[in-house]
Amino acid sequence: MKIEEVKSTTKTQRINAHSHVKGLGLNEDGTAQPSAAGLVGQTQAREAAGYLVDLIRTKRMSGRAALFAGPPGTGKTAIALAVAQELGNKVPFCPMVGSEVYSSEIKKTEVLMENFRRAIGLRIKEVKEVYEGEVTELTPVETENPMGGFGKTVSHVIIGLRTAKGTKQLKLDPSIYETLQKERVEVGDVIYVEANSGAVKRQGRSDTYATEFDLEAEEYVPLPKGDVHKKKEVIQDVTLHDLDVANAQPQGGQDILSMMSQLMKPKKTEITEKLRLEINKVVDKYIDQGIAELVPGVLFIDEVHMLDIECFTFLHRALESRIAPIVIFATNRGRCIIKGTEDIVSPHGIPRDLLDRLIIVRMKPYGQEEVTQIIKIRAQIEGIKIDNEALLELSSLAERASLRYAVRLLTPSNVMAQQNGNEAVTADDVREAADLFIDAKTSAQVLAENADKFMK
Repeated sequence: MKIEEVKSTTKTQRINAHSHVKGLGLNEDGTAQPSAAGLVGQTQAREAAGYLVDLIRTKRMSGRAALFAGPPGTGKTAIALAVAQELGNKVPFCPMVGSEVYSSEIKKTEVLMENFRRAIGLRIKEVKEVYEGEVTELTPVETENPMGGFGKTVSHVIIGLRTAKGTKQLKLDPSIYETLQKERVEVGDVIYVEANSGAVKRQGRSDTYATEFDLEAEEYVPLPKGDVHKKKEVIQDVTLHDLDVANAQPQGGQDILSMMSQLMKPKKTEITEKLRLEINKVVDKYIDQGIAELVPGVLFIDEVHMLDIECFTFLHRALESRIAPIVIFATNRGRCIIKGTEDIVSPHGIPRDLLDRLIIVRMKPYGQEEVTQIIKIRAQIEGIKIDNEALLELSSLAERASLRYAVRLLTPSNVMAQQNGNEAVTADDVREAADLFIDAKTSAQVLAENADKFMK
């Protein structure tokens, strides 16, 4: 027998550009801390984003839009992701890039509408009749196979459930027995069975069996209180896009022709406006009855200057619609030509009539101290030891080239340090990495000096 020692059970995740962002880093009074939750500086922008979060939570911002405008590398995407962290996973947050709308399969406006619907949540509260308790008996009752032969079939299953208040014996359909087998339910497990659908959910092993073995990988749950047969409120979170897709796909038959036709269908299908209106009517009915609650989320469109004039015109109508999310745009452009036009120049590449509808959050360039702090945080996240001289070298590189370039040099510098036998990254390692991997400004200078040697 081969026994291997487990080195670590820690979940490893890929470190991306914004892994360090955990929130906006605000005090209780809404003021921004100089450095908190992975964000450094940009205090005004973070405070403005904090007010946006409050408006979104109180549902006073739906159908409105904000614009994060600033030079490249000033933390626009980071603050948008921090907004998502502050809102939590119960509020839909749908990020997209402006260039995503250009597809050969579906229209530009359809891509925008899909993302609009993804950013609107629906919290459905449903009261279901359930049988819940610890399994005391699980007996399948077999009968002779009606089709003949030597085998026997399960006609029904007898299951005993126990709670702190009492016990019940249930006679269930054989199809539920198959579900019980799939869930690997056995005597001593705590389960609940939905009365209407017959769905079975195994919640865990009863804690009365906790000392049965010295070592177990089971999740123990307490014995349910109350009666075995009870009414339970189930809350389900879906988006309007989920409802659109579920209703747009017709349930084909089991014959070979319908299966083939489903295979031959294109990957993407456009959802009609008529279907969306029908779904909106059903949603309104649920809201009026108190069954469901609408949760307007956030649609974040990065590089918004990549949208063309048709998309901007569509955004006007979408923002004015009755069911609309909060839209946050981000751009690093100054005055430029609006995409899709030949000579219309506008601030940030956005038409002026749409700009009038936006509240604009200004992003300022980082100071050298803030840049040093950001590089230090990134080094900690990536598990890189770095000395103070190397930090100063990287911050001066960030000032001369860009913050993104300095952050990208961290990993090559760490590899250099390992090859040179250093415990921590030194300034010499950073310079060696910078010689091998040049920045965009240096590359442009090389092109200008050697223009005749490159193809045009």
